[in-house]
Amino acid sequence: MLMRTQTDTGLARVQRFLDGAAARLREPSTPQVPLRFGVDLGTATVVIAAVDAQGEPVYWDFISAQVVRDGVVVDFHGAVQAVRQLKASSEAALGMEIEAAATAHPPAVPVSDCRACAFVLQQAGIDCRSLVDEVTAANAILQVKDGAVVDVGGGSTGVGVFRGGELATLSDFAGGGHHLDLILAGALKLPVEVAEVHKREHGAEVMQLLRPGIERVAESVRRQCAGQDPGTVYLAGGALQIPGADAVIARYLGWKVQGYEHAELITPFGIALS
Repeated sequence: MLMRTQTDTGLARVQRFLDGAAARLREPSTPQVPLRFGVDLGTATVVIAAVDAQGEPVYWDFISAQVVRDGVVVDFHGAVQAVRQLKASSEAALGMEIEAAATAHPPAVPVSDCRACAFVLQQAGIDCRSLVDEVTAANAILQVKDGAVVDVGGGSTGVGVFRGGELATLSDFAGGGHHLDLILAGALKLPVEVAEVHKREHGAEVMQLLRPGIERVAESVRRQCAGQDPGTVYLAGGALQIPGADAVIARYLGWKVQGYEHAELITPFGIALS
């Protein structure tokens, strides 16, 4: 069932944060310094986000870049160039130098690949102050005590099950937004890049085409929860920003599911908070 599963206070807090963050795209607020920065190296985009001393969203920007595949940096030079570009534009917008930032990796990625994310920042002129997994970063925003935090990215779906505020299990399976793009591209005879834009802009119109792919993500969540209802599934990530996607997952699983507007900002800003 799809329902408001967090307390009203918790749900309102998260959504208020995300609404405020969405308004800060290339439009910085007047922050309380010092700022903390996060860089999210995603499958489809590279994002930089900033929070102030009170943990409030200050600024974010992104570049479309295909430099990561299944959580692994496959174009190191391209990733460095993207981060350098975001660093320069963010410094100009904020009027300050970005010296350090956190970054993240999908769960279950080998240590050597995780370190590549940190090396990207270093080569772009930013000290990597923290390297965390994406599910833990997302929970810096969500603050789930009991339930499953699901980060649906472009190439994979990461799931962390929390019990009493502690991370009990953490895993990551292949399959995410890019697979939905492939389904749509095949059905509509479109290039994959065009299909991705069509999915974002006309998701409600193509829901029936995407339903099998969304249910595949739901099955991935079930498997990563060992078939056991975690209590509530909290959806983060931009891959499922399609009207009704959370309801499809809820019906498939028969579990409580909580979605959010602007869920694509949960992990980048969670990285900044980490």
